Amino acid sequence: MKISGFELFFVEPRWLFLRVDTDEGVSGWGEPIVEGRAETVAACVRTLMDVLSGADPRRVEDHWQVMTKGGFYRGGPVLSSAVSGIDQALWDIKGKALGVPVYELLGGPVRDRVRVYTWTHGDTPEALAEDARAKAAAGFTAVKFAAWNGPLPAVPSAAQVRAVVARLAAVREAVGDGVDVGVDLHGRFSAAAARRVLPLLEEYLPMFAEEPVLPEFSRDLRRVVESTSVPIATGERLYSRWDFRDVLTTGIAVAQPDLSHAGGISEVRRIAAMAETHDVTLAPHCPLGPIALAACLQVDFATPNFLIQEQSLGVGYNTGADLLDYLADPSVFAFSAGHVGLPSAPGLGVEVDERAVRQAAERGHTWRNPVFRHEDGSFAEW
Repeated sequence: MKISGFELFFVEPRWLFLRVDTDEGVSGWGEPIVEGRAETVAACVRTLMDVLSGADPRRVEDHWQVMTKGGFYRGGPVLSSAVSGIDQALWDIKGKALGVPVYELLGGPVRDRVRVYTWTHGDTPEALAEDARAKAAAGFTAVKFAAWNGPLPAVPSAAQVRAVVARLAAVREAVGDGVDVGVDLHGRFSAAAARRVLPLLEEYLPMFAEEPVLPEFSRDLRRVVESTSVPIATGERLYSRWDFRDVLTTGIAVAQPDLSHAGGISEVRRIAAMAETHDVTLAPHCPLGPIALAACLQVDFATPNFLIQEQSLGVGYNTGADLLDYLADPSVFAFSAGHVGLPSAPGLGVEVDERAVRQAAERGHTWRNPVFRHEDGSFAEW
């Protein structure tokens, strides 16, 4: 079997899909994307696929090593995301060629279903609470929301700190203790601000507080962890096991690599194993499309220290297209009691609706993330 070609598809709302073809008629799908930099990642995919043309797609690990280390300059979100999507497609091909789901190639399933969470939205505590109740009524056993909407200064005011606490208090009261609640700080907080606000959230027992500081300040995570009993989660902007190496020693509770950014299935399974040696659980980041989620689930089912899976239904930004719109059979992601069942189809376990993908690609997209500014006009973290 040899790689005979590939195609890239820019599809709404902000995704990039990759199809890798072989001379034996088996094709695999991947999702290589840096949100807001889709064109840049696509160029990197084309460069990497030049090297893979005519190669045996089943040599997944060897291809991963060459793609990540074969150039003098290594790492970073663009390269690692391009590698991620190609890696997903190669695993998809291998599973399909052998007639088994990818999790069987990772040692087999260690669970029968995977727990997922959804996002809850609202500009006020009351609106957040109402949406959280609706999500719980729909069967989700865990929700997550943004601790703060909009720009936040390095030293938040007393009113801003109390507003963050009020948001969590309202959601907790709305759903009770039977639903887990995650709080996403989104890298908008300085280390000092995180150390101030996190202890005030403790009485509401959040499942975790996500990305309390920007990845470039990972050295400050230990101080943040030691300032609170709230479990700390991070990792969506870490792109390799080397990026996670020192972070895992800081006392974080949850590692959140993204399978479309952190080297795909090949690398995230290694990050998960590293995390297990530090008593850290895995909750892959995935506000993306169906191929990325399918890849996540293959790892989730085969990972002993898995905690919970993010997914993009209800994430809030999916206008024009949503998670299920590009699948021939959307029931593969049918959520029951906040869980998704073990997929049985070979490869990544999903059948992409290529007609829908091609129609969407005719429209394409040029999505860019918002740019926030403080009241004085200076740049603020999004």
